[in-house]
Amino acid sequence: MEVKASLKHLRMSPTKVRLVANLVRGMEVEKALDQMRFSAKWASKPLTKLVQSAIANAVNNFGLDKDNLKILEIRVDAGVTLKRSMPRAHGRATAIRKRGAHVDLVLAEIKDSGKKEAKKVKIEAPVKMENLTKEKPETVAKDDKAAEAHGANSNVEAKGHNKGFSSRVFRRKSG
Repeated sequence: MEVKASLKHLRMSPTKVRLVANLVRGMEVEKALDQMRFSAKWASKPLTKLVQSAIANAVNNFGLDKDNLKILEIRVDAGVTLKRSMPRAHGRATAIRKRGAHVDLVLAEIKDSGKKEAKKVKIEAPVKMENLTKEKPETVAKDDKAAEAHGANSNVEAKGHNKGFSSRVFRRKSG
């Protein structure tokens, strides 16, 4: 059984991320997390979160055991490069490339457990508003009466409020 997780648009150079990815490739999950925990590289923090996310996917969605997982594949690809410029001498500008990375992770079981499918989540059918009003017309009528008692739907107030604006005539003086 393989479980996948991905990290898109990481604002770190792919070469820096590959240093940590090469360090943990093929390891068991717990050993890989320990290795990244004590690594001095900044790329270890987002990769740690990615591995933990993949573990959560495996445990919650597929019902796999956390201790039976290893990193089968970890691939770091180049992402979007932001292009900036920096002023230099004699009015020139040099290009600065702020690189990004995409990381794809695949976890596999060490010993096959035989589970092949994800858990099925039952989703209830959406409730239509028409059905709600047909089922409980008394509550809708009570709500309208309560709103009128507080003056929210009073037509007298609305007409009185707009009366001053509609009775005025705004004319421009021609020059």
